[in-house]
Amino acid sequence: MSALPPPFDTWFAERGWHLHPHQAEMMDRAEAPALLLIAPTGGGKTLAGFLPSLLELRSGEHEGLHTLYVSPLKALASDIKRNLTGPVEQMGLPIRIEDRTGDTSSARRRRQRADPPHILLTTPESLALMLSYEDAPRLFAGLKRIIVDEIHALAESKRGDQLVLALSRLQAIVPGLRRVGLSATVEDPGAIAGFLARNPDPCEIVHADPGPDPDISILQTAVSPPWAGAGGSYAIADVLEQVRAHKTTLIFHNTRAQAEIFFHNLWLANEDALPIGIHHGSLSREQRSRVEQAMVRGELRAIVATGSLDLGIDWGNVDLVIQVGAPKHVKRLVQRIGRANHRYNAPSKALLIPANRFELVECVAALEAVLERDLDGAPRGDGPRDVLCQHIAIRACAGPFEAAELLAEIRTAGGYENTTRAMFDDCLDFVATGGYALKAYDRWQRLLERDGKWQLRDPRAAQRIRMNIGTIIDSEMLKVRLKGRGGAPLGEVEEGFAATLNKDDTFLIGGKVVRYEGLREMIVEVSPRPNRQPRIATYAGMKFGMTTQLASRVSRLLNQPDWPDLPEHARRWLRLQRARSLMPSDERLLIESFPHDQRAHTCIYGFAGRNAMQTLGLLLTARMERLGLHPLGFVATDYAVLITGLDPVEDPGPLLEIGDLREGFETWLAGNAVMKRTFKSSALIAGLVDRVHQGQRRSGKQATFSADILYDTLRRYDPEHLLLRITREEAFKGLVDFSRIEEMLARTAGRIDHVVLDRVSPMAAPLFLERGRVPVEGAGAERLLAEEAQRLMAAAVLETAGLEPGAGTAEEIGAKP
Repeated sequence: MSALPPPFDTWFAERGWHLHPHQAEMMDRAEAPALLLIAPTGGGKTLAGFLPSLLELRSGEHEGLHTLYVSPLKALASDIKRNLTGPVEQMGLPIRIEDRTGDTSSARRRRQRADPPHILLTTPESLALMLSYEDAPRLFAGLKRIIVDEIHALAESKRGDQLVLALSRLQAIVPGLRRVGLSATVEDPGAIAGFLARNPDPCEIVHADPGPDPDISILQTAVSPPWAGAGGSYAIADVLEQVRAHKTTLIFHNTRAQAEIFFHNLWLANEDALPIGIHHGSLSREQRSRVEQAMVRGELRAIVATGSLDLGIDWGNVDLVIQVGAPKHVKRLVQRIGRANHRYNAPSKALLIPANRFELVECVAALEAVLERDLDGAPRGDGPRDVLCQHIAIRACAGPFEAAELLAEIRTAGGYENTTRAMFDDCLDFVATGGYALKAYDRWQRLLERDGKWQLRDPRAAQRIRMNIGTIIDSEMLKVRLKGRGGAPLGEVEEGFAATLNKDDTFLIGGKVVRYEGLREMIVEVSPRPNRQPRIATYAGMKFGMTTQLASRVSRLLNQPDWPDLPEHARRWLRLQRARSLMPSDERLLIESFPHDQRAHTCIYGFAGRNAMQTLGLLLTARMERLGLHPLGFVATDYAVLITGLDPVEDPGPLLEIGDLREGFETWLAGNAVMKRTFKSSALIAGLVDRVHQGQRRSGKQATFSADILYDTLRRYDPEHLLLRITREEAFKGLVDFSRIEEMLARTAGRIDHVVLDRVSPMAAPLFLERGRVPVEGAGAERLLAEEAQRLMAAAVLETAGLEPGAGTAEEIGAKP
């Protein structure tokens, strides 16, 4: 098959194209039950995945759905539809291509179920929804191939678990289904192959030529990076120079809020009126579409973006990628770099802009990892059970099932091969009754067993289950529209942010400054105010944590004899740290204690990622409180945690005993808001709490209120309830990342360098400038209040007595407490 038949050969020849070796190999192996292609960005992965399907469909004899394409992004599905439709029409192929995502109208979805296209482009959530209907076997009866694009990205989240469970159902409907995975370079191709294939079947892997090394460097800026912060605004002028020098520049940020701020500042400095745009997931579909279309037409010189443009989208005119802020993940950086010069065997050009001095070191470490093709990533664990509960409910919507048959299906899904009958029965019982403590309530009585098969107790429950399908748990978002009849949609903001807005407050969305006018029917109404100073909306997904592998690289880089790859200002800073204190290392835990501003400070350099370091700060301040050290608060970054208190830490060793930390962690977690947030997420996925009820999307406050009541009830009456067990598992590895603390303490094995200084160390100094300080309520705060009260009383007595300060103490002049 590696020779293209007409009209494919003619179409390729007219464009001066030829098949790449990996594309020909994908055609030769088209009959493989599972096939994974690992290829660099721009290597023609998508065409390689679709060519066998186009060849099989060219005769026009196939009826119904032939190929299902699953993408992690709606924008990517739209882009693939656009890029695939052109060649199909130009070659005159009798192939109908459509997409189905959350943006697809209900009428179009119904038509697609009744008359499916030959190729359907969709997302994991829409696939799960299609499988929930009774006619799923008819819809998928003719399916021959499923293509999972950017499978490495899906494998890192619960959306991937949702997808592999859907694949197990599809394979049961269509036993001969062939699975194709498309991935950029990954650290463990075997793990991704196992994730894709039907367990225990093997998966063949095709490796494309990785291509030339990228042309990547750190942007030399006129102004040095600040000591703290994450916006990169100091480099605006330098970025504009790069935009002028290139055709199209993609400017990536790690968070939506940072992208909004940077775009606003870039626009204000854009004296040449260069056409620039912004693209992120909280913008309205209309605005995202306008930006995408302008990119396709080559009308934009720069696009400020987040992960919404990370994956697979072929913007052919992009010749430069700029990453603002340390990437935190080497894989993410490689993905973003590949957006530039999206051509096979053409080096991608990229520039890194560290947001602060610490990030300068991290950017150098990440750059070295990219050039050495040393990618990071954590191994996948067992599939989460809240997703399994949702899958069981979806399966029940499609019709009665036998428990043993469904369990056998589930065990073929990557990550669920170790599911025992007891684990499955736990989940089935939860879906059927809500569990022991909730069995008496009709609301959670969803399934019953009849004649050896499980089915919905009330068929009307299917609609409720379908409306709540999904594993993406963001903070609740509210729509933002311009005020007035038919006001244009601008995007979304978090409900928590909207709750802080007062009349006339201004904020940024889509690069525009708008004024808050009011909240009407869950819609934030605004009016344009371009000349006002904005606040910034706080969008979901604000913080990435640095991976273990990248943290280790940063530590090794810091411990070099010198740092020739760093600018002189950074080298002076690190030399000063080495002269006055010690340098943090992988093998030993550096802890510095020093006075500053009449407070005692302790800085622990753990390099365990932001979540873990924040958790460590919470645990250590709790232990310090019990030991009478009067902590007042702490601030955490990816690299360190800085604790402020009234009394110095003289021996940090006992504070870091892992057994005591774990006990304190479990005690703290049980009654903490983090646990309730984790419970809410799992409860939403598993179906205990509805996101949409009676056709109306519930507000975040409503969902949180329901989840909190259930959490407290289950803790009291059913502490071993399945959802509480899932919550404990999720909390340990998710929001608080306690495993990274355990890894840090195991790696250093009690080897602590406690350095007592008479002043702030050079490496600790930037931490005083970080935002997000967490206060600690306790005896320290009470002591400060008492001392302040004493000072105020003394000052008041002195003033009323007409005495000069220093004339005597409060007691000496008769002050009473």
